[in-house]
Amino acid sequence: MTAPAPDTRDREPVPSGGAGAAGDDTPDPAASTAPERPTGPTGPERPAATAAPAGPRPDAAAGGRRGGDRWRRVDALVALVYLAGAFWVTARGWRDYDGRLLGSRPNDQGFNEWMLAYAAHAVSHLENPFFTTLQNAPSGVNLMTNVGMQLPGLVLTPVTLLFGASFSYLLFITLNLAGTGYAWYHVLSRHVVDSRAAAFVGGLFCAFAPALVSHSNGHPHITAQWLVPFIVWRVIALSRGGRVVRDGLVLGGLVVAQFFISLEILFLTALGCLMLVLAYLAFRPRDAVRRLRPLLPGLAITAVLVAAAAAYPLWMQFAGPQHRVGHPGTPDIYALKLGSYVRFATQSVAGGPTSAVGWAPNTTEQASFYGWSMLVVAFGALWWLRREITARVLGAVGIVSALLSIGTTWTSGTRRTDIPAPFALVQNLPVFDSVVVARFALITTVALGVLLAVAGDRLAARREQPAGRLAARVGAVAVAAALLPVLPVPLEARGRIPVPDFVTGGAWHDHVAPGRTLVPVPVNGMTSLYWSSAAVAGFAVPEGYFLGPVSATDATGRWGVDPQPTAKLLTAVSDGKRDTAVGPADIAQARADVRYWKADAVALPDRGARRHDALKTVLDALYGPGQRVDDVWLWDVRPFTR
Repeated sequence: MTAPAPDTRDREPVPSGGAGAAGDDTPDPAASTAPERPTGPTGPERPAATAAPAGPRPDAAAGGRRGGDRWRRVDALVALVYLAGAFWVTARGWRDYDGRLLGSRPNDQGFNEWMLAYAAHAVSHLENPFFTTLQNAPSGVNLMTNVGMQLPGLVLTPVTLLFGASFSYLLFITLNLAGTGYAWYHVLSRHVVDSRAAAFVGGLFCAFAPALVSHSNGHPHITAQWLVPFIVWRVIALSRGGRVVRDGLVLGGLVVAQFFISLEILFLTALGCLMLVLAYLAFRPRDAVRRLRPLLPGLAITAVLVAAAAAYPLWMQFAGPQHRVGHPGTPDIYALKLGSYVRFATQSVAGGPTSAVGWAPNTTEQASFYGWSMLVVAFGALWWLRREITARVLGAVGIVSALLSIGTTWTSGTRRTDIPAPFALVQNLPVFDSVVVARFALITTVALGVLLAVAGDRLAARREQPAGRLAARVGAVAVAAALLPVLPVPLEARGRIPVPDFVTGGAWHDHVAPGRTLVPVPVNGMTSLYWSSAAVAGFAVPEGYFLGPVSATDATGRWGVDPQPTAKLLTAVSDGKRDTAVGPADIAQARADVRYWKADAVALPDRGARRHDALKTVLDALYGPGQRVDDVWLWDVRPFTR
C-alpha cells in the first residue's frame, strides 16, 4: 500500500520532535501555536507552528512514484514477515493437516473445525447459521452462545468444501496471526506514529505476544482480531468531529462484521474503548467533553445499524433455544495470577512445559506472561513519556484491564487470598458473567503493543538529533532484549484418530437421510464432531462438545450434556468396565435411545475403537446383526426409529 503524504493522512497527528520535546498538559488546541503541544486521545497534536508542512513528502516530491513504490515495498515486506511468523507458529500442523491436531487443546480445535464445516453446510443448504440440531441431536446447539464465527465460516466456505474443515481451520488460525499483526501495523503507521519500524514492533507484539499465540491452541475466534485496530481508530476518528454520519456508518459496518466474527472480542474491544474514553476524561476533562459532542451522535448511528443487523442473533444469544447464562464454575477458575505478568508462557523462547504451570488456567489462557524485562521496559516507557497523554491513557487502560484479569480475589504467589479484587465489582453484571476472566489481559496486550510503537517512534525521532543518538540506540537494544524472550516457538502437534473411509468417501449417503442421525461408537462428543466435520455436517450426531444450559429450566452454563443410557453402556464396554452381557431392559433402552437421537444408523469403525470385538457383540445383541460397509460395521436402526 502507498503511504499518503502528510497533508492527506487521516492521522491523529504525532509530534515531530520525539519524546525529548514531549507535550505539556495544555488542554485547548487553539490556545497556542508554540511548541507546547496540546494533545489528543491517541497522541499529541501538532500545533500550526510545528506541524509538518502541507504538501507531499520530500521523497514523494522528488521521486513521485518512486517514493510510493518504496513504501509499498516496505508494507509488503512487513506483511511477509508477519506471514512467515504465523507459519512458524503453526508449522507442525501444516505437515499433515488432516492427520494432526495443532496445539494443546485438541477438543477446542475439533469444535471449531465443526463450526467451519457447519457454516459451509449452512451456506450450501440455506440453513440457520445461529442454531442447529446437527450436533447434540435432537436438542441442538445454540451457536451464538458458543463461538459464533459466522463471517469467517462464510468466507471460508469454498475452502472448506474443496479441502475440508481441517484445512480451513489451519488456514484461519494462521492468517489470524498475520492479519492481526498487519492490521495494527497499518493503523499505527497511518494514524499514530511516523516510524514504520516502530509500527512494525507494535504490530509484532499485538499479534505474537503470548496472548494470541496461546489462544492459537484452539481459539480462532479469539485470535481473529484483524478488525479491532480499525474499530478503535474509527471510535477515535468520531471524537474529532467532521463527517459524523459517514464515520458512524463506517464504524457500524466494522462492528457488525466483528459481531459475526467473535462477539467476545467485540465486547472486549468495546470495553477497551470505554476505558480509553474514561481515562482521557480523567486526564483531560475539558477536551474530553468537547470530543464527546460528535462522538455520542456517531455512536448512536453505529448502534442503530448494529441493532438492525444483530437483533435476531442477539435474541438467539440471550433468549434463544439452548442459550446459557455464565460459564461452568466460578470466575476465578479462568483467572490469571498476578505473578503471571512477570513469567514466561509455555510457547515462548524463554518459557517451557512447566514455566506457566499454576499461573494460568490452562495453556490456552496465557494472555499475560510478559516477563520481568518487558515490564521494566513498559514502565520505563511510561515514565519517560509521562508528559504525553497517549502514554498516560495507555498505561491506565493496560493496568486496569490487567487487574480485571486477576479475578474476584487477589493472589499471593499461586494461591488466592480472600481479599476482593476489581473483577468482584462487575462479576454479576450482564455479559461480564460470561467472559473468561483471563481474557481481559488481551486489552493489556494491545495497550502495551501501542505503547511500544509510540515509544519506538519517539526514539526514532531522537535519532535525528546528535545528542539523542546514544539514547535511541540504548532504547532500541532494551526493546529488542525485552521482546526476544516472549517471541513464540512453534505450537506442538499430535496425531488424530482417522475418520473412517465410510464417512470421508461419502458412503454414508446411502444409509443416512438428510437431517437424520448417524451414531458413532463409542458414543462421545469428539468422535461425533470429527465424523460430522469430515462430512461437512451432512448428518446429525449425538452429544458433542459445546456450552449449553444445565436443563430446560436451568440456563446455567455447562459443558455438553449427560449421555443417554446406551451411550454410557457402550463407553463402559469400551473402557473394560462392563462385560458384553445385555438383557431385555438394555435392548429396550437402546432402541428408545436411537429413537430419541432420530438415528438411521449406528456405526463402529474397524480401527481406533478399543475392545472392538466386545462392542460389536453388544451392538449385535442390541440391534441385530450388523453389516460390513467399507471400513465400518453398520447397524440399520430405521426399523426402530420410524
